[in-house]
Amino acid sequence: MSLTRSAEATASRTADSRWLELLARAGFIGYGIVHLLFAWLALQIAFGKSSDDGDQSGALRTLSAQPLGKFLVIAIAVGLLAMAIWQGLEAAVGHRAERGKERVMERVASASRTVMYLYFAWTALKVFRDVGSNSADQQEALTGKLMTSSGGRWLVGLAGLVLAAIGVGLVIYGILKKFEKHLKTGEMSPKTRKLARRLGMAGYVAKGVAYGIAGLLVIVAAVNYDPEKARGLDAALHTLREQSYGTLLLTLVALGIAAFGVYCFLQSRYRKV
Repeated sequence: MSLTRSAEATASRTADSRWLELLARAGFIGYGIVHLLFAWLALQIAFGKSSDDGDQSGALRTLSAQPLGKFLVIAIAVGLLAMAIWQGLEAAVGHRAERGKERVMERVASASRTVMYLYFAWTALKVFRDVGSNSADQQEALTGKLMTSSGGRWLVGLAGLVLAAIGVGLVIYGILKKFEKHLKTGEMSPKTRKLARRLGMAGYVAKGVAYGIAGLLVIVAAVNYDPEKARGLDAALHTLREQSYGTLLLTLVALGIAAFGVYCFLQSRYRKV
């Protein structure tokens, strides 16, 4: 018991580190830049002009190709790693203001964010090192390999269900404005608070739609034994583009993702860290 308490105390002190807070806040700025570039790629897909991967990986490669792009990509990787450490500590010993079931749910959410930030930091590192093909091709290849193994199609289908559930969760999270409880709203002016609310709602709903469609496509890939459908967000955006009024719908999603990018900038200042 004493060892457990000692570990929790150490984790708590680390979570309260000023340097970790500064890096995490810088990470939100990098995360916002990635989403603005992601939104730009989505707009390119909407109007049939994109040749790059329509997801965060494509956004990072777009950034890497610019002057000082490599430096910015590795800086974003460091910031995302700090965000992953912060959320990992929150999952382990954080959310002390909540009680019971609510605290459990918040810690589970922090654990999920930890995995997500680690994945994006790893993606940024790969882009910095110019390793591998684009993420959509990699996901298709991985899905194809899984489907040839025993029980692989069930695993792919389960992954699709999880991704679709995340999408639904993001939409609900945005509509109910649950993100506001993580902001220092008391330090905001009325205009800033209203802006944060609108950007957060639009951003989370747009991301939820994209992830939800991606999840459904992965499920379809498992059912029909078609790995080509399982190309993540890139396939989701192209599928949305192919629907009636697809250009309009995808443009709205792109604007929502851009709104989330701007919301990340506000989080860098007002997020409770």
